[in-house]
Amino acid sequence: MSTTTSPTPESGPPESRPPEGGAPRPGRLIQNEATTEIPVHLLFRDEPDPAPVPLGPAVVARRQGTGEQPRVRRPVAAQARPVPQVDPELAERPARVLPGAVGILAGACGAAGCAVTSWWSGALPPAAVEALGLPSSAAAGLGPAQWAAYAGAGALGLFGFGGLARGRTGRAWVLGLFGRYRGTVRRTGLMWVNPLLLRRRVDVRLRHWRSEVLPAADASGVAVRVAVLVVWRVRDTARAVLGVEDHETYLRECVEAALARVSVEMPGGAGGSVAATGEALTRLVVAEAAPVGLEVFSVQPVRVEYAPEVAAAMHRRRIAALDARHRASVLTSVVDSVEDTVTRLTMRGLVELDDYERKALVKDLTVAFCAGRGEQSP
Repeated sequence: MSTTTSPTPESGPPESRPPEGGAPRPGRLIQNEATTEIPVHLLFRDEPDPAPVPLGPAVVARRQGTGEQPRVRRPVAAQARPVPQVDPELAERPARVLPGAVGILAGACGAAGCAVTSWWSGALPPAAVEALGLPSSAAAGLGPAQWAAYAGAGALGLFGFGGLARGRTGRAWVLGLFGRYRGTVRRTGLMWVNPLLLRRRVDVRLRHWRSEVLPAADASGVAVRVAVLVVWRVRDTARAVLGVEDHETYLRECVEAALARVSVEMPGGAGGSVAATGEALTRLVVAEAAPVGLEVFSVQPVRVEYAPEVAAAMHRRRIAALDARHRASVLTSVVDSVEDTVTRLTMRGLVELDDYERKALVKDLTVAFCAGRGEQSP
């Protein structure tokens, strides 16, 4: 953009010319074909840029010396990636259980009630009555009262013995009644659990899962195959059992999703390290598995290899690089040997060589040393 400045008051625009009989105006103007008239003193004014508004639209500072007004840039709302959600009310809580002695006592009472009812109805044989030391019964027979006593004693015995359970270390039960979560049992030893509740056994020990070979890519976009080892355990039994159908399938999908966002480096690569890849995978998988009650400790690659269609090309490139490095080292050694030989011959006065003879000697020595190096290489 070309600008012209008026050197004299007479050649400037009418606004800048001095009035007749008066002093010239102090302000001069610049005018061009693209902008309006700009006072010269505004071009060199150094004013601080307007402070950015924290919550309002962003203000872009104007360029100094152009008279350009500040531009307002509307902030773009960042869209966060949705996080998998599970029912917020679904969280592990302890279930109500009783000691195992209560179940044994209830079962024994039920069995004793059945025996007494049998004696009352005369169903016990005389030999059993004599063996137990019981008095002879009136043999009232099986009437409605006897059947009711049998039902009550039998139900008590079934509830007592049927609710006995043994808790083991590293195992837990998720209890449910008619599709509703009723609590989790993590106690060990003999206990009594309501036999009407549905029990689902959960392994809460530390577990290792090794995936099969999964597709991935390195920092350059080259296809690789990775096998990872995931160390995890069930932390929230309610969410893990009722929120996910198969834990290992869910972990596999989480690992595949993480591999699609993380570049995997080969061991010894220059672009990164396997440890950094493991940290990135662990961070992503932990965030994906936490909402469903799974606690992931580490996701580490245990096997990284190029895909079959890439492995052959990478092998040829590696061999070519090694061969080029070897040739460069051999050539450097030959040049140093030739230089040392010619320098010694010349400095000791053994030969006097002109330029043509020196070139011929260097050529012959180079060929001889290269041939000798080639015979020693195999």
